[in-house]
Amino acid sequence: MGTIRTTCPYCGVGCGINATVSGARSVKIVGDKEHPANLGRLCSKGTHLGQTVGLEGRLLHPMIGNAQASWDEALDLVAGRMRACIAEHGPDSVAFYVSGQLLTEDYYAANKLMKGFIGSGNIDTNSRLCMASAVAAHNRAFGEDVVPCSYEDLEAADLIVLLGSNTAWCHPVTWQRIEQARKQRGARLVVIDPRRTETAERADLHIAVRPDGDVALFNALLAEMLRRGRVDEAFLAERCSVPTGFWADLGDDPGIPADQFAAFADLVAAHPRMVTLFSQGSNQSVGGTDKGNAVINLHLAMGRINRHGAGPFSITGQPNAMGGREVGGLANTLACHLGFEAGELADAAAFWNAPNMCSGPGLKAVDMFRAVHDGRIRFLWVMATNPAVSMPDAGFVREALARCPTVVLSDVIADTDTAGLADIRLPALGWGEKDGTVTNSERRVSRQRPLFAEPGKARADWQILCDVAGRMGWGHAFAWRTAAEVFREYAAMTALGVRRGKALDLTAWAACTAREYDTMKPFQWGGAHPLADAFPTPDGKARLIAVAPPAARPRDPRFPLRLNTGRYRDHWHTMTRTGLSAKLSTHRREPLLEVHGEDARAHGLADGGLARVATPHGEAVYRVAVSDGQRAGEIFVPMHWTDAMGSNGRTGRLVQPLTDPVSGQPGFKDTPARIEPVVPEWRAFLLTREPVAPAAAYWTRARVEGGWLAELAGEGTVDADAFLPAGERSEAADMARGMRRIVVRGADGELAAALYVTRTGELPARDWIVRQFSRPGASLAEWLAGRPATAQADRGPIVCVCNNVGEQDVRAAIAAGASDVAAVGEKTCAGTNCGSCRPIISRLIDEARAAMKEAAE
Repeated sequence: MGTIRTTCPYCGVGCGINATVSGARSVKIVGDKEHPANLGRLCSKGTHLGQTVGLEGRLLHPMIGNAQASWDEALDLVAGRMRACIAEHGPDSVAFYVSGQLLTEDYYAANKLMKGFIGSGNIDTNSRLCMASAVAAHNRAFGEDVVPCSYEDLEAADLIVLLGSNTAWCHPVTWQRIEQARKQRGARLVVIDPRRTETAERADLHIAVRPDGDVALFNALLAEMLRRGRVDEAFLAERCSVPTGFWADLGDDPGIPADQFAAFADLVAAHPRMVTLFSQGSNQSVGGTDKGNAVINLHLAMGRINRHGAGPFSITGQPNAMGGREVGGLANTLACHLGFEAGELADAAAFWNAPNMCSGPGLKAVDMFRAVHDGRIRFLWVMATNPAVSMPDAGFVREALARCPTVVLSDVIADTDTAGLADIRLPALGWGEKDGTVTNSERRVSRQRPLFAEPGKARADWQILCDVAGRMGWGHAFAWRTAAEVFREYAAMTALGVRRGKALDLTAWAACTAREYDTMKPFQWGGAHPLADAFPTPDGKARLIAVAPPAARPRDPRFPLRLNTGRYRDHWHTMTRTGLSAKLSTHRREPLLEVHGEDARAHGLADGGLARVATPHGEAVYRVAVSDGQRAGEIFVPMHWTDAMGSNGRTGRLVQPLTDPVSGQPGFKDTPARIEPVVPEWRAFLLTREPVAPAAAYWTRARVEGGWLAELAGEGTVDADAFLPAGERSEAADMARGMRRIVVRGADGELAAALYVTRTGELPARDWIVRQFSRPGASLAEWLAGRPATAQADRGPIVCVCNNVGEQDVRAAIAAGASDVAAVGEKTCAGTNCGSCRPIISRLIDEARAAMKEAAE
């Protein structure tokens, strides 16, 4: 098999990949140099996709309860229960909760089935948690959910503003474009983020705005631009509608120090080619829609939109969040950027020949699970997502799932937190098996193509939906035989919006042949600047939206801190894919509580110890990481860990379920919290060939080469027998220090498992021991000692996952004369692939320079 051009399944950058299958379930991955989104670049996650395509943990057969079933048995049960539920409780008792991991064809089939045939608007997507506020802001300002920019604008910009985006970690390929603009054009970079992230460290100006302080900042900035005469009066008059009293109500308190505000205003005034990238840090707020409109207001008022190098640019988090938005996967949109006005409903009903057309919007994600909890929704079909982990107030969501009479789950993984609460599990195709399209952040449609045969009994999501629709009596409307046929119908349906002046237009693909679909090259609907000629509003003008800073919420003295949540560089969502990769697990093997030193001291926390985070909604336990990048009074934890990967690090149980009143998007970034130390009687780590879920008060596990590494802590006796597999055991112990070490060798004499326990002392470093799983040859004495007999150079933490370069390797290169990131890359290869480690390398260079300067003085 030759090279297959496909698309990465991670973030919304939508990178092209050239995949060469090298075995039954193995593939070589390189970036596609011809794909406009990435031009051959890949991040660490995309680079290591080949480590995640095996069948480990896959759901390969339909399951009813815990019993394997045939497809006919499972589908008959799904259709029968759905039919009975509708008959007894009405169509609104049924809901679909879907995902930005679905392909556009899957999304289209689900949306059509729910809104046109079941007869309810109750389909929503996990994109509600990511980008719904950007959607709402676009609709309010432009009349349609249209991103007005392209990636090429970054390379033409003289000023790039990042709002709520740790771009170097979350969109590394976009970060490379920003780096390129800075190098080639001297573009200036402003990062607006409460945390000093690795992205913020490289900025010309870092503005550590307070949580939910963005509207005040951008309103004051616009007022300052008006005072300086930088508002584009001609553009406003010709292309925009401005509400009465708009300018007087802006306010002039930016909420940041005066010198910072002046510096920011100077940069904005001096650089007309300005792009503002905003992402989850802005959207995941109870005022996220207003934040988006505050950004858009600035660009409209200054005429910095619809031209090369300028515009407000919402960057999506998932590979097909945009495709789902286009087809109508959000509960408050109908289809193809249409709403629920009578004429739009009639047109959609006629196009679908729908017998049971919905009458209006459905329930958004948080409200949907409330309706499941109180019994209004009695049949829930979850597709390609894990809401028992990812939803806010996840404990409540689990209660809802447990109460629901029928929960159906279509997924690729057999045992997720949500799967444990499902009545019927249906095996879906995963990346490398799927066939269809995705749309990225710049509206570029690309193909995902299959690399492998369909495993087990797994089916495409759109096909599963068709099979159920057929059993409901609607097979004639869901008689597609291929993904191309689904796409053609969707493309044809966009004509309904085009007739109403919408920018989304795929009608050129409505009659594409199977070959044209198979050979489709990436294309961008709307062109580089789709709103250049007119805005899709009744008068063709954009709307400036009056927005105000949110009212201060009363503080609860029981929860004096503010909890922020987010992503890690090398993990994705709930780690069902990235958690299988030893390379990607290297960067963060445990979930960390990042806390400022002042707060750590005030609350009795020790760096490297354990701490409990409590909110009004739940508790979780994390490893402590004291960080001066975290502001005092605020703490940060990651979103990724699940019950499958740890005992207590599930962040969703902490987050408050408050939502934006316009978009319905939850506010993940500002939950009241408190922290307290957790001091176990013993600490340990465990290496095994197979994954284990130890019976310990605290545990997390991470994939390593050849097996799994689990970190443990607990009370009372250490039950080694419960942790270790059978085999020949050797043991060393020091009862006075509470130290115990057990090594288990397999029949081949090589290391099968190892347990290292201490009550009062230090545990050995993990990395050398971990390497013994993939590089056998150490002696029994070395295994028990946890170190080699001959001292080896300490490489330090891995800085560059792509090329396996440690911190000490980088420091050595700097000491040898490497004076910039490129020179370090030449000596070590660090930073030469995805670029997400370049901020760390830059920091190490800065530290070395500072040390040399101090020594010289």
